[in-house]
Amino acid sequence: MLVPRSVAGWTIAVFGVMAVFFGVAGLISPGTVAAGAGFGDLDGAGRTFATASSMASLNMGVYYLVATATEWRPFFMFTVPFRLLTFTVFTGLVVTDVAPGAFLGVAVWEAVGALATGLGLWFDARRRSS
Repeated sequence: MLVPRSVAGWTIAVFGVMAVFFGVAGLISPGTVAAGAGFGDLDGAGRTFATASSMASLNMGVYYLVATATEWRPFFMFTVPFRLLTFTVFTGLVVTDVAPGAFLGVAVWEAVGALATGLGLWFDARRRSS
């Protein structure tokens, strides 16, 4: 069994497992995942988009787990600013009424993940230097 070798690696692994889980759940039941994000019932195009987003989530989760298995620290660092960017964009969608308020949960998940990985990278760097 592959176990993360750093604090930052654990944060990436947790996100990867969650992304895989939500991706599979969305492929099985796109309406359930969309409803959880506040989008309610899906029509044909909405269902197709939710299914495609779920496939992207599954793929992204696998990428994160491969990065964890290889302790690919540049990838860990790359995720921090881009997850904060995702938080900003998703929050903007809620604030401008483009997305429902429940979608803010997705934004917060991204911000918390970015901060956790950033803190993990900081902690790992301090531990290596002492």
